[in-house]
Amino acid sequence: AIRAQLTTPRNVASPPRLRAMAFRVLLVACTAAVASASNLRGGTALASNPIRRVVTMLQDMTKKIEEEKKRDTELYDKFMCYCKTGAGDLKISIDAAETKMPAVTSALQESTAQKAQLEQDLAQHTSDRSDATAAIAEATALREKEAAVYAKDSGDYKTN
Repeated sequence: AIRAQLTTPRNVASPPRLRAMAFRVLLVACTAAVASASNLRGGTALASNPIRRVVTMLQDMTKKIEEEKKRDTELYDKFMCYCKTGAGDLKISIDAAETKMPAVTSALQESTAQKAQLEQDLAQHTSDRSDATAAIAEATALREKEAAVYAKDSGDYKTN
């Protein structure tokens, strides 16, 4: 039922309907033009030839109607193409997303585990660095103390 609704639009005129509608509009315009021309016969002398105006108006209307017909036909064809292929394209994209979902989930879990491991390594390295800095400071203090003792003993030996 849904597929039938998608393939048979109710509010889109088919190309034969467009032609009939264009013909009716043209007929009404011609009738209005003839009535207008008959009223203008007694008009001013400055007005252009009424028959020429009617012909020009009809030619302009014909051009507009042809353009509208072309545009409406293109829209109709585009809509019908979408109706025919839209459901298939949507199903393909849904299937692709469903097959990709487990891979993305596992990659997310792997990244989360790696982040936790890196945070733990960072904490360990930070404590190792502070321990090494303390050991260097202790060793430097011990060397300075030994250097002072050596300098004192060396001075004593040189004087004797």
